[in-house]
Amino acid sequence: MKSSVRILVLIAATAAATTAVVAPYVSTAQSPAPAPAPQLVAGLPDFTRLVEEVGPAVVNVEAQIGGGRRSAQQMPDEEEIPEIFRRFFGPGFPGMPAPDGPQGGPRGVSMGTGFIISNDGYVLTNHHVVEGADEVKIKLSDRRELTAKVVGSDQQSDVALLKVAATGLPALRIGDSKTLKPGQWVVAIGSPFGLDHSVTAGIVSAVGRSNPYANQQYVPFIQTDVAINRGNSGGPLLDTRGQVVGINSQIFSNSGGYMGVSFAIPIDTAMGAVNQLKKNGRVQRGMIGVQLQPITADIARASNLPDTRGALVSGVQPNGPGERAGIERGDVIRSVNGTPIYDSTQLPPIVGAMAPGTRITLGVLRDGRERDVSVTLAPLDEGVASGAEPFGEDPQGQDAPRAASNPLGIIGQDLDADDRRQLGLGQDEGVGVARVQGLAAREAGIRPGDVILAVGRANVASVAALERELGKIRAGQAVMLLVRRGGGTQYIAVTPRTDGEEE
Repeated sequence: MKSSVRILVLIAATAAATTAVVAPYVSTAQSPAPAPAPQLVAGLPDFTRLVEEVGPAVVNVEAQIGGGRRSAQQMPDEEEIPEIFRRFFGPGFPGMPAPDGPQGGPRGVSMGTGFIISNDGYVLTNHHVVEGADEVKIKLSDRRELTAKVVGSDQQSDVALLKVAATGLPALRIGDSKTLKPGQWVVAIGSPFGLDHSVTAGIVSAVGRSNPYANQQYVPFIQTDVAINRGNSGGPLLDTRGQVVGINSQIFSNSGGYMGVSFAIPIDTAMGAVNQLKKNGRVQRGMIGVQLQPITADIARASNLPDTRGALVSGVQPNGPGERAGIERGDVIRSVNGTPIYDSTQLPPIVGAMAPGTRITLGVLRDGRERDVSVTLAPLDEGVASGAEPFGEDPQGQDAPRAASNPLGIIGQDLDADDRRQLGLGQDEGVGVARVQGLAAREAGIRPGDVILAVGRANVASVAALERELGKIRAGQAVMLLVRRGGGTQYIAVTPRTDGEEE
């Protein structure tokens, strides 16, 4: 012990000696100490009072599922997409749909969560919780079980409105999801794995998220890190005032369980659907009648756009509102009624939230000039809402040329009347792609079976026209090709190389 003390004393003495030697050479002038940073976070919240007040308005939802066809929203197999958005219920734990019943569809019980939004018995939950249900029951916090009627259900927003024959029920207060900001505390209450009234908390990770896997382009999702799992579907997402700001709907996972990324439907979107379901039993949305795609850096360069902001119009529905208003392929929609559009995923939720017949003003960029275009929205065609069809088969005939003379190495094939009819094209639209010799075109995604509709803004309807337009391209100059594949169109930017790339 004494030797240890001695060592410590020696170290201290050495440090003092060093200080004594160095001190004469250190300037006595000292820079002013920086002001302390302000306290931005003060303590952690206690949610006990919130849960006590709002908990009785959260209910369990049990839907008896009979035989029938599988849901059109069924996700791909895990082998196909290892990380996908997942619903919060499914086979794999007690009470979930069993294997196919005698009618060939899933059969069993779907369990989820819901919450009461009015004292006279209206209950909100997810569409996918009650989809295909023969009977729906809800269980209150006081253990009462009530049979619920499905007033209406909307697949696009994944919202279902239920009604039970009861009065004097506890109801949640509806908040304002438009005021949510990343970093804000939120709470979820639900029944994960059948464990009713489980409470979890976290923060808002992001707002206005799009979902690339589910067919819900009209929902600007709230992303959170709140721990939610199977059975939380349809449960409320609450702010610190106990107001509902969202409906927990999906998670992003490669295991089927919580991985830190959860998604909720904004309550503003949900209540818009609720009002229509009460009134009409279904939800109607406005549409412009255009196909949109994001603007990449390559597309911006090829189109001489100032930046990547906005939604690029890759297709215009014939005789639709957009075409009647003068919207053209290649236009970039940059605003709606003065609200800026930074990404193509922002536009559908804004327009879809408006009623058919609404007149809106679009800020459109065309040929370097911005202009305002007035459009009267039409009712959304659910066929259009479901997105483009899968990419189709190779339409070329038997006499395709064997070599390409254009800088992109694309071998075209003229289409006959039957080809165009099967592809849904006009009689003077499109050139089939028989073969792609150019490496740049292949890397950009051009492939046999595609139909090229335009090079830049120039429409092409024959191999000769395609060769003529492609022949104008200079080496290193990016070009925009409008490509039809299956039922959808998209712009693809291709930059021809200078190092010789043909096979």
